[in-house]
Amino acid sequence: MNIKDQVTKMDSVVSTGAVVDAVKQFFADNASTSDHGEGGTTTDKAAMVAKMEGFAGGIEKVNGITLHHSIVEGNVSASEFTFDFDMKGGSKIYWHEIIRRIWNDEGKVVHEEYFNAE
Repeated sequence: MNIKDQVTKMDSVVSTGAVVDAVKQFFADNASTSDHGEGGTTTDKAAMVAKMEGFAGGIEKVNGITLHHSIVEGNVSASEFTFDFDMKGGSKIYWHEIIRRIWNDEGKVVHEEYFNAE
């Protein structure tokens, strides 16, 4: 499986704001996540889908999602994004992060980590 192609495809889906779809399409069932900021960890795909459904359900408006760069080295990728959302209830979210992913041989994410890029 060409990991660079998978990264491009996944980042394209994330860039549209379809974060739940990205997890459903590209995560292995046993994928884990860790957030080195806020939000905790997940231990499998189902938990990450639930987490992203909850988050996406709180978005009132997507003002912009910018993919700055992606790099791939072997089965590890890093993608730099800026997210700008208006949330239900009037709050705003604007953050800049690096998403590091480890991929398996089938082209599925087995681990994803988030780092604040600021």
